[in-house]
Amino acid sequence: MNGLVQRLVAAFVVVQAGAVLAAEGMWTLDNLPRAQLEARYGFKPDARWVDRVMKSSVRLASGCSGSFVSPEGLVLTNAHCVLDCVQQLSSAQADHVNRGFVAGERAAELRCPAEELNRLEEIRDVTDRVGKATAGLGGQAFVDARNAEIGRIESECVGDQADTRRCDVVELYAGGLYHLYRYRRFQDVRLVFSPEYRVGFFGGDPDNFNFPRYNLDVGLLRAYEGGKPAATAEHFRIKRAGAKEGELTLVTGHPGTTQRQLTVAQLERLRDPDLINRLAYYSERRALLWQYGRASPEAARQAQTDLTFTENSLKVFRGELDALLQPALFEQKRSDEARLRAAFTGAADPWVAIAQAQQAWRALEGPYLMLEGRRGLYSQHFAIARHLVRAAEERTRPNAERLPEYQDAALPRLQQTLFSEAPIYPEFEKTKLAWSLSKLRERLGPDDPLVKLVLGADAPESLAAKLVDGTKLSDVAERRRLWDGGFEAVSASTDPFMQLARALDRVTRDLRRRYESEVEAIETQGAAQIARLRFEQLGTSVYPDATFTLRLSYGEVRGWNEKGRTIAPYTDLAGLFARATGADPFALPQRWLQAKARLDLNTPFNFVTTNDITGGNSGSPIIDRDAQIVGLAFDGNIHSIGGSFGYDESLNRCVGVHSAAILEALDKIYAARKLVKELDR
Repeated sequence: MNGLVQRLVAAFVVVQAGAVLAAEGMWTLDNLPRAQLEARYGFKPDARWVDRVMKSSVRLASGCSGSFVSPEGLVLTNAHCVLDCVQQLSSAQADHVNRGFVAGERAAELRCPAEELNRLEEIRDVTDRVGKATAGLGGQAFVDARNAEIGRIESECVGDQADTRRCDVVELYAGGLYHLYRYRRFQDVRLVFSPEYRVGFFGGDPDNFNFPRYNLDVGLLRAYEGGKPAATAEHFRIKRAGAKEGELTLVTGHPGTTQRQLTVAQLERLRDPDLINRLAYYSERRALLWQYGRASPEAARQAQTDLTFTENSLKVFRGELDALLQPALFEQKRSDEARLRAAFTGAADPWVAIAQAQQAWRALEGPYLMLEGRRGLYSQHFAIARHLVRAAEERTRPNAERLPEYQDAALPRLQQTLFSEAPIYPEFEKTKLAWSLSKLRERLGPDDPLVKLVLGADAPESLAAKLVDGTKLSDVAERRRLWDGGFEAVSASTDPFMQLARALDRVTRDLRRRYESEVEAIETQGAAQIARLRFEQLGTSVYPDATFTLRLSYGEVRGWNEKGRTIAPYTDLAGLFARATGADPFALPQRWLQAKARLDLNTPFNFVTTNDITGGNSGSPIIDRDAQIVGLAFDGNIHSIGGSFGYDESLNRCVGVHSAAILEALDKIYAARKLVKELDR
């Protein structure tokens, strides 16, 4: 059956004459929409162009995109993508988040404690191999066999090169295809440039997902190997002139997840319990972080990154819920589903099975999210303890029998994050943990056995204080000791967080196994059946949902009409200064105010394109047909949030920083002339 899928894919690669010409889709690089690109823009990318784009693009393992922009490992991405690194390198005395950071010399570049860069080198189809390993299996047996085979494939791919190679088996078309992505791994990543928070996030939450925008959401990193800048022969050049209105633009990046191929039952679950619960949880979390930050400037600095990402998540969840509340969206989804179901001739209806799995999820949802999902344990210390406890047990097993995140191919990244030197702030930890423990008790009830297992006779506040005051896990040396000591050291540890993680491990593993067997396995197998039907009817004119793997989208510079008003596609530096009020979030850094007279205020600043993007595309290069960077994607407009479920070319927009603004700011505001020379050659 998997061989049939592959034959259908191959057949439809060349037969796309009837494909829709909308600028829709996040396409894998081994299956580009060539017919659409040629018909609409007269553009025919050859194999050399694709290889150059693939090796010039880069993924930040922490969840963003970027690109190599010099032969010496310089990486262009967003300020918000390097924010974690900048926060981890900051202190009350050296607040790089709010004061900005520029490395005038290579020696001044600071190593990020927990960042990794991945450059895609090869894509290989392993569908048949996974299919043979899971043939005839269901439930947990299917999950275990699939994970074991994926572990074997990834381990074989990595071999003895774990320090420099990463391999991920990627599930496409919800299990219709499995591809192996082999990456070049860079774990020595250094901060080169980050603007002040006030200009990198100008407009704050009010402007987020809106346009016009005025953000220098730009960050620069550098990949190192052997203590020297990495040699990156394949890289993009920056085109200072940018792109004109109507000109073809292409985005190469790593979109995180979309839900365009979910069934109606899955979308209903997402709309009704999932998004509503997320909104409630993150709304309270935002209030907690805001209140904590009011205590002092240092408290505000500690909470700043968490608050920024929490506010962004809230806006995304609201936008997704708004989209799912539109009757027209569900009418279209039901129509598409009815067409597919009419063609189904199998014995077991996959739509019925998937719908039943949604009911199984509702029974698991509360304890699973609170404990396995850690919503009730919002703590860096606990996250570290859980990894140490689980890794100690998993590493005693053969590689193929481990949980995926503890298989050999995944360990280099796990160790990098576990042994990060980033500071952990005790009072901030107590505040977050006490609040989340109260949410655990509220959600499950004070008499729930799991709540009693966690809290015992303590109140959330007192337990949080005992745990944080008694732990040694802030010390990286202690974490290394426990890791190196393996199962024996972890089992003997009297650290309170380690004790809590051990006490919960059996329970949370059981929750996970139930989710995998009662929900995930059924969804995956059902979705694979549905994917085969889609291939038969539509071929690869239907692209796979996003999977945080390298994709290409095409579009053009174009504004849109909003309630009778035309939204122009560009803003400029003059508009930034006109919008600045002097009060946050519309206050500019002093360095910008002092530089105003030196700037060309007609320089294009932000702009929009019709490129189809989603979360994870942050930091993606916006390139032209000659593979030159004309901008840097950092956001979408408010309509693009609903793009998780579908694409509307008339409204969905990608928002980027113009290439000219990047160079103008680095040169005339930050006096980073060596960087400008490195970029502008």
